[in-house]
Amino acid sequence: MDQDRRQDWLGLGRMDLSANIGIRIDRQNGTPLYLQVKRQVESFVRTGLWEKGKRLPTERDLASILRVSRNTVSMAYRELEAEGILFSRQGKGTFIAHAEHLLQREGSKDRLLRIIDMCIEETMALGFTLDEFVTLAQGRVREKKELLGRIRVAFVECNREQLDYFARELELGAGVTILPVMLKDIAQHPEAAAALSAQADILVTTFFHLEEVKQIFSWTGKEILGIALDPSLESIVRIARLPKGKRVGMVCISEEFADRIRKSVENAGISLRLESTITRDAGELEEFVRSCDSLIVSPGRRREVEGVMKRNTEVTEFIYRPDAGSVNLLKSVIMEQRRKPATGE
Repeated sequence: MDQDRRQDWLGLGRMDLSANIGIRIDRQNGTPLYLQVKRQVESFVRTGLWEKGKRLPTERDLASILRVSRNTVSMAYRELEAEGILFSRQGKGTFIAHAEHLLQREGSKDRLLRIIDMCIEETMALGFTLDEFVTLAQGRVREKKELLGRIRVAFVECNREQLDYFARELELGAGVTILPVMLKDIAQHPEAAAALSAQADILVTTFFHLEEVKQIFSWTGKEILGIALDPSLESIVRIARLPKGKRVGMVCISEEFADRIRKSVENAGISLRLESTITRDAGELEEFVRSCDSLIVSPGRRREVEGVMKRNTEVTEFIYRPDAGSVNLLKSVIMEQRRKPATGE
């Protein structure tokens, strides 16, 4: 991609990309590179320096312009899309959101109140009282909750940490049942896969395992969704602030989770020497923990680590959360399930 075209896509005309209006990366300030990209894009959009509706470079092109990894740009774009700052069109690219796209994120409560006001006005026009409206609305909400209570979502993952966190923290609507399932349990036991298929209305997994899960359940006709998991911004920022050259230890339940943390830290442009353990032996764990200057722990092991570590050792709990777009897609699929007629009753 030539320099002039890069500038036009960014809405910078013929301006030198090193000028203040362009994105600038500071590799010395400790802030993750993807977060630097995200914050600057957000600032340029909200201050009007970048015109709404403009098409941005592809992830690959912007990574080349900024001399960062493509994953760095990808993480920034995904978070900006989730917040309504950017939006994508299949086959056309990524664009700066128009005002109505920003309104969807920033004014959702106001929009809901306007909808309620419209419902109230329509209620009175139809000859109903406000008390009757409240009674009917409450009854409808109870019906929806009962329908939601019949939906069962199975979440399939390869590591126990993410599985437990997803089942405990994800909010899909009142009454929706989440069934946590280890991938190895269904991959190695066809009868377990068959039983799960009979129990679950929707199967969910991460994009890492989507094809494998689709293959396991190819005969069922079940809806299988892939979701993107993003590292918690708080976790990344805390790790970025860790002193360089110190020994940073990771304590996890599984090697898979430790490898995922390493990859996320690398993608964020953070350079650290990370060592890990999954030991359950109390003596080995204490020896490892006390040999580290800082610790990164999976959600399932924080309390255990805090019981044996040295005083004043910094501990960062590393959490992955489903991105907003994936959660919204899953909620829409659940709504469709609610509308389907019940079978076998």
